[in-house]
Amino acid sequence: MKWHLQGLAAALLLGMTACASQYTETEAPKALTLDNVSRRFDVRFAPGSNRLLAADAARLRGLAAGGAIDASDPVTVAAAGSPALAEARFETIAALLLPYRIVPGARSVGGVPANRAIIETGRYLVSLPPCPNWSKSPPIDFANAHASNWGCTTAVNLGMMVASPGDLVEGRPLGMADATPAVSAIQRYQQDKVQLPAAAALTNIPAASTAPTGSGATGAGTAGSQP
Repeated sequence: MKWHLQGLAAALLLGMTACASQYTETEAPKALTLDNVSRRFDVRFAPGSNRLLAADAARLRGLAAGGAIDASDPVTVAAAGSPALAEARFETIAALLLPYRIVPGARSVGGVPANRAIIETGRYLVSLPPCPNWSKSPPIDFANAHASNWGCTTAVNLGMMVASPGDLVEGRPLGMADATPAVSAIQRYQQDKVQLPAAAALTNIPAASTAPTGSGATGAGTAGSQP
């Protein structure tokens, strides 16, 4: 009888484990979705010069002021003309966008119509995952798997705080590091010449009192501190 009950319990446990193992992470996706919403604008110059036409200059300012071209977007400009004229036209566009904190980069491409420049913005739209997700029953899990809501907060927070969604596609190249401060700190440490803060800059940090006020509260806190 004892062996029969043990066998029945083992069969039930295996059955429950098999049911729990049917759940997969595909039922609770927590990945951010990125959609490419890059845009392209054409602007016109006076023939043979780097002077933007008045209507195009006004339109470009409106695009920058309205957010169609944003400081967080990677912006590139390809201008037609000889190398010197193309550079001058790029500088004209860069100067117009600078008050909006937009710093474009120049690029050389073929097929740009005469007396025009092509401005491209690389922009991605982030869509958050469907969170919270409680598709899986959290109390019992014989498969030792994460809950269906596991990781939702991290994914949502990342999607909401990223300044430039394009960074989620590809990281930005790092610039040259300034090695002088780092090397100097190591040398001072090795030579036991660490520079301590000046005494005048040090202040006492008062201890924060967490004890509740009032006779009744004090009594309760004392009682709660007993083992």
